[in-house]
Amino acid sequence: MKYRVLTVAREFGCGGADIARKLAMRLGWNLLDQALVQRIAQTAHVDPELARRYDERVDSWLHRVTRRGIWSGAIEAVAPPADATVFDADTMAALAGGLIRQAHREGNCVIVGRGAQCVLHTQPDVFHMFVYARLAVRAERVRHREDAPGDLDSWIRERDLERSQYVKRHYGCDWANPHLYNLMIDSAIGDDAAVSAVLAAMGEQD
Repeated sequence: MKYRVLTVAREFGCGGADIARKLAMRLGWNLLDQALVQRIAQTAHVDPELARRYDERVDSWLHRVTRRGIWSGAIEAVAPPADATVFDADTMAALAGGLIRQAHREGNCVIVGRGAQCVLHTQPDVFHMFVYARLAVRAERVRHREDAPGDLDSWIRERDLERSQYVKRHYGCDWANPHLYNLMIDSAIGDDAAVSAVLAAMGEQD
């Protein structure tokens, strides 16, 4: 099987994005990570910072109820109100799904997160990987980030939960289900070893 696309799901703080970047460089493929967020912002005509705020997140229950109320009221009134356009986590996920499918059609790309392993799960030319690491390893990786809080363990678990909920809500998948992936790899083995293992599993020359 000749793979045309690689999806990279990753636990927060495990270094999966770095591994994905190195894989894209070795394969000579396009990397869709923050570039995907930028493309969504351009498509939706919103500030990139707003798109990042909703990236891989799930809207609150209250927000979803309120949003349905806005649209049901618009339907009852026949014409939508002028300010009815809403950009939120659901909008972000819908746009991401569409761009992921478009990226698959074009091929030769590494897609990081955003439920790509679920969007493209029926495509035989897509290789899916999941990157993980022990909590202590991840805490050490994110310790010096500017946005790092005092309680690193809770922060990491919360971010993992957000990613898991995102995949569950939008695609009905269990984010950590091993059957979604061709390969699950511990980033503690080092970036170069991880890259070599993935390339070998994909049947690419290392």
